Amino acid sequence: MAEVLLLHHAHGLTPGCLSFADRLRAAQHVVHTPDLYDGKTFTELAEGVGYAKHIGFDTIIERGRRAADSLPDEIVYAGFSLGVLPAQMLAQTRPGTKGALLFHACFPASEFGVPWPTGVPLQIHMMDADEWVVPPSEDLAAARELTETVESAELFLYPGDRHLFADNSLPDYDETAAALLMERVLSFLEKIS
Repeated sequence: MAEVLLLHHAHGLTPGCLSFADRLRAAQHVVHTPDLYDGKTFTELAEGVGYAKHIGFDTIIERGRRAADSLPDEIVYAGFSLGVLPAQMLAQTRPGTKGALLFHACFPASEFGVPWPTGVPLQIHMMDADEWVVPPSEDLAAARELTETVESAELFLYPGDRHLFADNSLPDYDETAAALLMERVLSFLEKIS
């Protein structure tokens, strides 16, 4: 059994995020799903991104940090897109990290002022033609750099151009890709347990 802090994307804490967490719980993992948006959700991704910009990305990171404060150090940090920002920061900077799961986004390790921690396993999941991760965005390049320099890092690219393909409450949902992603995530968590 692993313990996971799962941080939502720019739409907010959607039913799809909660459903994803429930699938992990059904596999006997403990999953925490804090709401970084104080109950707000957005139908359109652009509205959610606008809200994140309005409150500030530093606020998103700080809310993620506060969510982790009451949890044990030895947990897995997971994030969907916007949630990758605090999840990756915590994975890189909080002692005791057991692993990280980055869905639909990735940042260069240098973004957080320290290299990826030695021995901390990492999975990154993206679609190979997602406009949010391919150039001019740097996400895919950052993901490739991490997998080339971190022995315990894996990058999984799925065919397609959808962004939030693992959230079954959004139009971007891709059942086939999401099922494979879940299979890989459950295997990852089982190895960590």
